[in-house]
Amino acid sequence: MPAVCLSTAYLAPVQYYCRMYASGQVVIEACENYVKQTYRNRCLIAAGNGVQSLTAPVEKPPNGKCLTKDIRISEHGHWRQKHWRALATAYGSSPFFEYFKDDFAPFYHRKYTFLFDFNEALREMICTLLDIRLRVRYSARYETSVPNDFRESIRPGQTVRDDTFRPYPYPQVFAGRHGFLPDLSIADLLFNMGPESVQVIKDSMRG
Repeated sequence: MPAVCLSTAYLAPVQYYCRMYASGQVVIEACENYVKQTYRNRCLIAAGNGVQSLTAPVEKPPNGKCLTKDIRISEHGHWRQKHWRALATAYGSSPFFEYFKDDFAPFYHRKYTFLFDFNEALREMICTLLDIRLRVRYSARYETSVPNDFRESIRPGQTVRDDTFRPYPYPQVFAGRHGFLPDLSIADLLFNMGPESVQVIKDSMRG
């Protein structure tokens, strides 16, 4: 199977990790013009009131356009503390939050200059926790057409049909209140399922 091509993503959804697991190799797009309102700087978690979006603020490029790899994180609004508090509130009672919290917490105390570097450090840590072994490359230039391209189809509210990905239900903290909420951040899967997360990833791929 050719390498899957993905955008960078902040605590990407389960489908993103399914794609990497299925392929075993990934090209992460670094040279596109940055796209707003995507998983590049936001993730979705299951909170007491339902799905909650966490967005890492970024600095507005001076000329309106900027390559994704050059997008800088803004320190506006104490977002790191707010995101960590939201994760702790949502998953504090989950089976594996205590087990994994020391892996996640440093990302909300250390300042990263570039969004791409922050996302990649998180992805590497999560792949280690999941024992997903990948060959990773970063795009050297932007190409409009590439094999196995999921750069734009994995996005919040996406409507692109994908018959090979069917989210496999797993226990969630607030399932009794909201039912199963599919394809949330990989953090939701890890905090709820721990070492069994990879099995859920396997069971979600139907291709």
